[in-house]
Amino acid sequence: MTKILLLSDTHSYMGEDILKYVKQADEVWHAGDIGDLKVTDAIKKLKPLRAVFGNIDNVEARLEFPEHLKFRCEGVKVWITHIGGYPGRYSLAVRDMIKVQTPNLFICGHSHILKVMNDKKLNLLHMNPGAVGTYGIHKVRTMLRFEISGEKIQNLEVIEFKRKA
Repeated sequence: MTKILLLSDTHSYMGEDILKYVKQADEVWHAGDIGDLKVTDAIKKLKPLRAVFGNIDNVEARLEFPEHLKFRCEGVKVWITHIGGYPGRYSLAVRDMIKVQTPNLFICGHSHILKVMNDKKLNLLHMNPGAVGTYGIHKVRTMLRFEISGEKIQNLEVIEFKRKA
């Protein structure tokens, strides 16, 4: 069993409120708009990190992290990208590719809107953890944690924080 903490859109914010949950995870996944690399450095000091760059990220982040990250966690095929859209409304950058290289779990960020939904046509689970940073339109800062056990994604939990840290 692997305990995952999923976050996105930190926009350079990394506080003890987030790090408390980082310490409880086996791995941390970041779906882009990191901002300052101090965010990912703080995570990497504590736990293994998988991350992609987002549209606000600078050249240093783009050199360290890919735009698309595809990997397997236990028996689950995972695809993380920052701008991915939603089932039925995938972004042009992934629309054709996702039909050919269909993951079990498709993760994106960008919208600052927490959303977890099944794509029944492609038989995948879509997750967007919302935004955990203090910059943006969101009224509540959110992230997700869950477990992967074999081929099962289980014990999904939404973690919420007040808008300002």
